[in-house]
Amino acid sequence: MSSWWSRNRQRVLQLGGTLLAVILLVLLVREDEWGEILSAMQKITILDLLLVAVLFLISRFAIVWRWHILLQSGGVHIRFRNSAALTFTGLFASNFLPTTIGGDIVRLAGAMQMGFDRAVCLASIAADRLIGMLGMSMMVPIGLVYSWNMLQVGSASFSVIALIQKPVEFIKRTLSIFSIWLKKPTSLLMALVFTWVHMLCLFGSIYVIVDDLGSHISFWMIAGLWSLTYFITLIPISINGYGLQELSFTFLMSNVAGLAPAVSLTVAILIRAYFMLSSLPGAFYLPSILSAMADQKKQSSSSDTSL
Repeated sequence: MSSWWSRNRQRVLQLGGTLLAVILLVLLVREDEWGEILSAMQKITILDLLLVAVLFLISRFAIVWRWHILLQSGGVHIRFRNSAALTFTGLFASNFLPTTIGGDIVRLAGAMQMGFDRAVCLASIAADRLIGMLGMSMMVPIGLVYSWNMLQVGSASFSVIALIQKPVEFIKRTLSIFSIWLKKPTSLLMALVFTWVHMLCLFGSIYVIVDDLGSHISFWMIAGLWSLTYFITLIPISINGYGLQELSFTFLMSNVAGLAPAVSLTVAILIRAYFMLSSLPGAFYLPSILSAMADQKKQSSSSDTSL
């Protein structure tokens, strides 16, 4: 029992965190507001739903280009279509297989299956994450300015410290393998530009949905509040941020932007749905990568047994 707990402790705690976040989300939205959520969704026009779908598609390909640039500049001569396939497969794994495998592991396994250098690919994935975090961190000050009245000195300040602690630790761990791209600032800048494209499309999607629901808040407030949500979701207390992302964004949009909880939750649910739907192309490539990973695991197990 103790050995099982040591192997699965983090997963069990994350599952508990996800369930707790969902329960808190349900409590945040009163019983009579669930009907308002359904009514709010009906207000969104088909044209705007399609517009958001296009924005998410652009956002996904911006993420593909970001990693592709890092791979190419790191000496991995990979075709763009292969970078796209691996990126979408990783996104799909993160959204639909959160309890079994991570998207970054899938990307790495797929790149190795294609015969590319493991160390450089691993470093490029770490750099890709770091640049994504760097882009979002640029919006954090805006989010803090809008949220300052809600943040009280004392216990809340510890929450802010906890919020930034994980990114800081990640940066420290990554700098050693980030040296490849420090010598190529143009590639770093281009990767950051595609991060900005991704962010612009994401924030624009939220703005369109909020506007359709009859609420009007500034684009920059949306950017700031989502950036805070992004870093809160990085805290590893739920599976892939399920529940935690929706709870955080609903709370911030309700208490800072002044939206009704039903409207805030509607936006959070729709954004989650678009994240999942936009990753569906990765389902086509996932079986072959999982099969290769299973074969590699069997080979390593047989090697250990023979030793």
